[in-house]
Amino acid sequence: MLSKEIQAEVEKGTMLPLMEEFYTIQGEGFHTGTAAYFIRVGGCDVGCHWCDVKESWNADLHPPTHVDRIVENASRFSETVVVTGGEPLTWDMTALTTKLKDANRRVHIETSGAYPLTGIWDWICLSPKKMKLPVQEVYDKAHELKVIVHNKHDFVFAEEQADSVNKDAILFLQPEWSKKEEMTPLIVEYVMKNPKWRVSLQTHKYLNIP
Repeated sequence: MLSKEIQAEVEKGTMLPLMEEFYTIQGEGFHTGTAAYFIRVGGCDVGCHWCDVKESWNADLHPPTHVDRIVENASRFSETVVVTGGEPLTWDMTALTTKLKDANRRVHIETSGAYPLTGIWDWICLSPKKMKLPVQEVYDKAHELKVIVHNKHDFVFAEEQADSVNKDAILFLQPEWSKKEEMTPLIVEYVMKNPKWRVSLQTHKYLNIP
């Protein structure tokens, strides 16, 4: 049970339920292959059945951590910082991103877009989920749309999302890891027929890194 003081800090975003933080190589999407420091924030109610970090869902399992400490850790490693989850927009990202920008970091987010956009972002990767669709502001501001393909119907969903996102967003299709052998050939064929899309793979899993 959090004290009222800590709960107030969490609600205003000066403390966040930090699940993990690590320096690695970006594995997915537009920035694949580049070094980045990842901040994984706990808390998510979107509930993807194939989520590979379900332990992030319950924010209560992850200690509220002051954003000053998070920024201090991040600044030791990389110019690029990726905020992910869980669903980071569950929380107010203003304090964290302001301090990261003050530290001259490039700040990226990976989000389902299910909640209003808070924070200052250099790059927004929108990965929408059928269970809780993005709010319009995230569609409008996303730099990258990354749709996870778990079955054939997800190609229909992907096109619906492409119609909703802004015209400058870069479009990616990514096989869900447990279905990669089945879905990757279908994605390759689909992208060759529909070249507005690009293929994204979870290359960090092939490299066996975080």
